[in-house]
Amino acid sequence: MKKIRLRLIQFFLLAAAVVFLTPIALIFLTSLKPDSEIIHFSGIFPRQWTLDNFREIFDTPEEIPIFRWLLNSVFISSAVTFLILLVNSMAAYALARLELPGRRGLFVVIIATLMIPGQILMIPVYLIINKLGLLNTPWALIIPAGAGAFGVFLLHQFFLGIPRSLEDAAIVDGCSIFGVYRHIVLPLSKPALSTLGIFTFLGSWNDFLSPLIFLDSVDKFTLPVGVALFQTSYAAEYGLTLAACVVCTAPALLAFVFFQRHIIKGIALTGLKE
Repeated sequence: MKKIRLRLIQFFLLAAAVVFLTPIALIFLTSLKPDSEIIHFSGIFPRQWTLDNFREIFDTPEEIPIFRWLLNSVFISSAVTFLILLVNSMAAYALARLELPGRRGLFVVIIATLMIPGQILMIPVYLIINKLGLLNTPWALIIPAGAGAFGVFLLHQFFLGIPRSLEDAAIVDGCSIFGVYRHIVLPLSKPALSTLGIFTFLGSWNDFLSPLIFLDSVDKFTLPVGVALFQTSYAAEYGLTLAACVVCTAPALLAFVFFQRHIIKGIALTGLKE
């Protein structure tokens, strides 16, 4: 009976994977077709494989600055990931280990902010960023991202599973609180940090609303906003549009495929206590 149940679960998971991956595969295969095959459908797989669509979107930076958008996305996503890991890990360690007055209530308040839709905060964040003079700069997207509550929750639960005896022994040997955090807690927390880093990078990479609101210049757009602008300008150029979609989707998809083991390991270990 257990084997039948396991096979049914595997079948439904495989069917769900096929449903989700089919559109991505079609986009990729169609982007490798010449315009004649796209307009006159002749099968799923290209009869004539070509990279002309990708060459054209990269060879015309004046009209399609997709390489610039790619660099913007890489810089912003990397900076957001670094800031989240730094700020959230320190906040989570303080709430998990330091005997601070009101830390439990503060932790509850931080977790409660997860129930607030991000769209509600767009207007006050916009006003603050405007007063700071950071509109139309990458910092308008990087700085507000440091206040993420999900990372505090994830790392807080993981830190509770680290044996306190290791930290006590280090303190007895003369290690400071920051030294314990840096030399003991962080190295032991690599699975959780990897999981949070991947989630943060993918979320920042795929973010569309924030760059659309805070950025005005075309050369400062990220890939999602740039590809959306590209689609409106080249609506009839199906090959170029799909090639741009592949460039936007491929890095995030590859990152998830290569680091999925770290994600599973980090989630599995989170919440285990000494």
